[in-house]
Amino acid sequence: MAGGIAGGVAGVKAQPSPGASPALEPGPDRGGTQAIPLNQVSTLRELPPALLHRQGRQLVLQRGKRRLLLLEDGLLLELFPVAIGRPGWETPLGSFAVLEKIPNPTWQHPQRPLKIGAGPSNPLGSRWIGFWRDCNLRKSWEGEQPLTVASCATIGFHGTPQRGSVGRAVSHGCVRLYDEDVRRLFEQVVVGTPVTVLP
Repeated sequence: MAGGIAGGVAGVKAQPSPGASPALEPGPDRGGTQAIPLNQVSTLRELPPALLHRQGRQLVLQRGKRRLLLLEDGLLLELFPVAIGRPGWETPLGSFAVLEKIPNPTWQHPQRPLKIGAGPSNPLGSRWIGFWRDCNLRKSWEGEQPLTVASCATIGFHGTPQRGSVGRAVSHGCVRLYDEDVRRLFEQVVVGTPVTVLP
């Protein structure tokens, strides 16, 4: 996947070893691609110091690297590959917080009266974790035609049935994870968990 994390990097957990800096063990293999070990020290070195000194649990999205970090007290708990917003629908940068958590969400088309309930074809996968809401009119382009979102737009982390999209810039601003990853993430955050989106 051009420009994204090498296909198949799983969420990873920090595993401190005696007398050494914590290291990361690769998670399970995805799609036949070997998981890539990551070094916790170099991953955390890329973050602003203020985030590393924040107490408690937080989410940090590195938009350009297309990866989501789950941190607690400056330690890396998990790392997930993600898909982000496409050009014109970029995932917003800044400081946010988890607004809502919805298991088995219903997807609503932004312009038509079309809904898709829970199940394997739901574009949101099995979990929704909203972190940004804007009720200003949003206009952009959807391919060769305009797309206007007149209602409040909400952006969040969610699963996807389109596994090949993870690692790419393809969404309308939301952050897609492998469905098994968003299920794990869903259990580890609460409403109010800080979310920071970096370039």
